[in-house]
Amino acid sequence: MTKSTLPLRDLYPRITSFSTLLAAFRKAAKGKRYRPEVLAFAADLEAELFRLQNELRSFTYAPGPYRHFTIREPKSRLVSAAPFRDRVVHHALIAVIAPPLERRFSPTSYANRHGYGTHRALRRFARACREHRWVLQADIRLYFPSIDHQLLLAQLEPQIACPGTLWLLRSILANGACCGPAIDAFPGDTLLTPLERPRGLPIGNLTSQFLANLHLNALDHQLRALPGIRACLRYVDDLALFADHPEPLRCAREVLRAHLAALRLRLHPNKTHLHRTATGASFVGFHVIGGRIRLRNPSLLRIRRGLRRCARAVAQRRISAERAFAAAQSWDAHLAHGHTLALRRRLFAPYGFAQGLPSLPPVA
Repeated sequence: MTKSTLPLRDLYPRITSFSTLLAAFRKAAKGKRYRPEVLAFAADLEAELFRLQNELRSFTYAPGPYRHFTIREPKSRLVSAAPFRDRVVHHALIAVIAPPLERRFSPTSYANRHGYGTHRALRRFARACREHRWVLQADIRLYFPSIDHQLLLAQLEPQIACPGTLWLLRSILANGACCGPAIDAFPGDTLLTPLERPRGLPIGNLTSQFLANLHLNALDHQLRALPGIRACLRYVDDLALFADHPEPLRCAREVLRAHLAALRLRLHPNKTHLHRTATGASFVGFHVIGGRIRLRNPSLLRIRRGLRRCARAVAQRRISAERAFAAAQSWDAHLAHGHTLALRRRLFAPYGFAQGLPSLPPVA
């Protein structure tokens, strides 16, 4: 066993140190400092952090109830927002456990990692489409709600030899668990299985993003080592494998199905395709075909709606033109990762608050 694979020890004192909790507060409050719950916490910051530290060190900390709401874009999803003090704990936990564990991640995993992200994944995907003739694209059905806690903890326990950290992880997992009707049935299940096997990571938690990546890390390494697979990448629950012939990808699809079944997960039947790269392929909101990177129509529709909302908000003086410009600037920078210059000019030209973007010609 090498140093990089040894279980991590003595993490909990670092997680519960005042300096870690203070840094976690700053990260959790970033961009949200004027929200009521953040203002209330910050009003007596030192006392709140010491109270949180004492609860964690005495193992009396109990996460609070989530606030649930539905977002419609890019698709309808239930998002769960933890109380602010719990988000401080999440940031403290991830700040300590993520760096050493992430060093064990496969370089083919791109989501929620420093130095990776959507745009780097898109560039790698586009290059693989140019270099290889066949692609297997796969999506995991209802990934976050389906993650089995027993199986996730079985992955965590050999890597973390710190009882306090494991206790905190179990507390956070249990607070977001679902024990309702089964999403999928697996061999050996009974009617009581859904009650006996808590599952689900709340979409919206920082901890959920990291643990969802860790849960599929062994799969990433396995797929990367398969014979005939020339390139592979994963962005959360979206996977793409490339080869020069279809047979290695057919074999990889069966390996993928078997590995996911062992994790009590399923491939999405309508979003798993094996096809030639020459016919075009979509990934992280863009469509790659013929060496060109185009924006997908659903992504374009979301940006159009966002621009219209900004225009109405500026007209009604609900937001400043500067804030609307910042939103347009963000969309412009995102679109710039594709071959979209003409599109960006058509999109932003009608809006006065967007004038001055790099994609638009200077005003005479």
